Amino acid sequence: MEQGLKIQVEELFAEADLVKWFTMLHEAVKDVKDKNPMFREPLENLDSKLEELNPLIKSIENKYSTKKKKKEKSVAKLKDVLDQPKWEVGKMVKQIENGNELVRKCSKLSPWNVFHALQLVDLKKCLNRLLRILTEEGSRNALGKMVVSREHLRSVTTLADVTVGLDEPLRDLKNMFFKDNVSMLVLNGFGGYGKTTLAIKFCEDKEVKAVFKKNIFFVPVSKEPNLDVIQALRQRMAGRDDPLLLVLDDVWSNSEYLLKEFYDLNLRNCKILVTSRIQFRGFGTPYNLKALNDADSMTLLRHSASLGDISSVQDLLREVLEHCKGVPLAISVIGKSLCGKDTNFWRSRLADWFKGSIPDFDAELLLSLQSSIDALGDNEAIIRECFMDLASFPEGQRISAAAFIDMWAELYNLDEDSLSITILHELASRGLANLVITRNIEILDDYYIEHFVRQHDRLKDLAIYNAKLDPIEYRKSLIVVSGDNQPINASRLCISSGGLISLFRKCKYVQKSQPINARLLSISSDGKSSTQWKSVRLPQLEVLVLNFTTENNAVPEFVQKTHKLKALIVTNYGSLPTELSNFHLLKSLSNLKRIRLERISIHSITKNFVPLNSLKKISLYMCNIGQAFCNCSIKISDAWPCLKEMNIDYCDDLRELPTELCDLVHMEILSITNCHKLSGLPEEIGKLENLEVLRLRSCTDLERLPVSIERLTKLYRLDMYNCFSIKELPEGIDKMSSLRRINVGQCSRLDELPVSVWVLDVQLEKVICDEEKKHLWEPFIARDKIKVAKEQPNLNWLEMPPL
Repeated sequence: MEQGLKIQVEELFAEADLVKWFTMLHEAVKDVKDKNPMFREPLENLDSKLEELNPLIKSIENKYSTKKKKKEKSVAKLKDVLDQPKWEVGKMVKQIENGNELVRKCSKLSPWNVFHALQLVDLKKCLNRLLRILTEEGSRNALGKMVVSREHLRSVTTLADVTVGLDEPLRDLKNMFFKDNVSMLVLNGFGGYGKTTLAIKFCEDKEVKAVFKKNIFFVPVSKEPNLDVIQALRQRMAGRDDPLLLVLDDVWSNSEYLLKEFYDLNLRNCKILVTSRIQFRGFGTPYNLKALNDADSMTLLRHSASLGDISSVQDLLREVLEHCKGVPLAISVIGKSLCGKDTNFWRSRLADWFKGSIPDFDAELLLSLQSSIDALGDNEAIIRECFMDLASFPEGQRISAAAFIDMWAELYNLDEDSLSITILHELASRGLANLVITRNIEILDDYYIEHFVRQHDRLKDLAIYNAKLDPIEYRKSLIVVSGDNQPINASRLCISSGGLISLFRKCKYVQKSQPINARLLSISSDGKSSTQWKSVRLPQLEVLVLNFTTENNAVPEFVQKTHKLKALIVTNYGSLPTELSNFHLLKSLSNLKRIRLERISIHSITKNFVPLNSLKKISLYMCNIGQAFCNCSIKISDAWPCLKEMNIDYCDDLRELPTELCDLVHMEILSITNCHKLSGLPEEIGKLENLEVLRLRSCTDLERLPVSIERLTKLYRLDMYNCFSIKELPEGIDKMSSLRRINVGQCSRLDELPVSVWVLDVQLEKVICDEEKKHLWEPFIARDKIKVAKEQPNLNWLEMPPL
């Protein structure tokens, strides 16, 4: 798809003389950007983007200069393209042609004109898309060889605790969808209207489930869609005949071509539901979701503010709702922020709303949402900081709570994992985040790998707006997004991977050689390196977050000089584990305590193993491990001599725990979970004499524990939940004198216990098992210590069928 578009764009630019229009646009931007300070920032954004495109446009001009085309043919072809608004190439052409006039108008407009500002933003999006097409390297034919895991086709999301005003739209959707001639339905509505909530409600409807059964795919698309996953899904769908429902959630205008691909499949028994703020003409049947009426708005506000039927504040409620404009997200967030406050507090908030000004976004909605941030007291400053940190990850993605545990432990000294989880619950209770727990809390037993966070894009806008309130010299974090070349003046600065020069240019008091004192840096990169990062100095940096989407990536070179760095969080959002080079640059970091890697090939970092003498915790999620820790250049115990915690989760190629890991004698926590092919643990595991927690949850092929486990005399917790191949416990389990908790829920083949278990009765505090296995424990352990594992599946976790 991308290669075809690239050729179309190149040919069309050459034939229609659009190089001239591009040049005129670039000259207009350079001429106008300093004439009207109101538009300086968006015009500087355009200027930087046009500079990036300039060599590509010149190469097109040179490439096609020898190919003579008749003017009449060019005009006819251009007209043909522009007469088809669904064709993305035509839209880009039109926007670039009209861009010159738009930019010239900005020199005469005063005060700020929101309409023109939005047009400039849209023009920049067009240029972003053009850049992506022209720099596309190779086709995506390799997708046919990819194996897409079900993890990529899940949406960790949840319905609101109460939904109002959706019953009628739900009936409408079902009536429209079940018509034979409707294959695609586009659910439109403004941000915060509840489109995603309605889509989830639709997926969970009994009638819908009866038709599609388990063939319900829910795919968040958002601003930067995962093309690998979507393309592989499309190919897989083409071979199915049974009824299938695909939900493409939060589709942006730059993804119209994806709708065309799915729409053109014209599959029998396949229905596609699209949610978007955009009305995609020519694709399926449109349905417009409206704002809540007064009665439903009042119901939602009363629930969110926990007011019940109290009538004394009715007039105040009406005033609040005047600001919310029937937007469920705004009503819910504001209601929760006012919950438990007295009427004087409510009145002061109302007064503040009349004073606010947010020119960059939908002012009325964000001004309403802002009240929930303003309501935070001085003693709740950490809640505000953590809310801002949620924006460190790409939009629309599911974020593991474990990432925030590592981040906040170092930024805010939250040494206990439960403290970070408490903050996430607090953010969720205020409507500022969506927290989903996919397992029963009791079964998790203080283990948070099943906790996930998502943030509504409107709330991310709110976080960015709040970032712009603080003077730049007080910034604490930088959030870097590939493709946006201009910074936002903020305590949390949003710039691109190549945007630091822009920062220095805009801030007169900042020189190139002057360090940036941010403690948190988040880079969301498309894999393209930038030489501008080499000279960056970040002497105060403590947490680095790297978000990738490409196959091969690298640790930035500036990292070797970030001597205060304490935590590194690397997440690959592609379908397959990626290579990570430059890992050796971490060697000089004497304060690095935590590393979290997601979808990374571990072999790429162990082939040139480097010592990390201060490393205390490493987490590997959906990584390729294989034999990565075997035959390393140096022993792992020498490389990580102080390691105390290792978490390995969903690493499908892990068949045996490397014996070398048993030399990490200072290890206190070892968690190996959801590694379904793990068949055995090394006998040497008894060498981990300081181990306090051993989790083997959902290692379904694991048949036995090594005899040497009895030597783990400091082990406090043994978790084997859902290890259904386990048939027996070791005879010497009575020698584990510190053991207090055992979880053997869903261990269906465990049919007998060693007699030595009776010795544990005095020391054990809790045994978790299945109802049908209670009788095994009751002869040995006091009944009040035996807890039945009641798995309560989260119905809001939209499972996708395996591909």
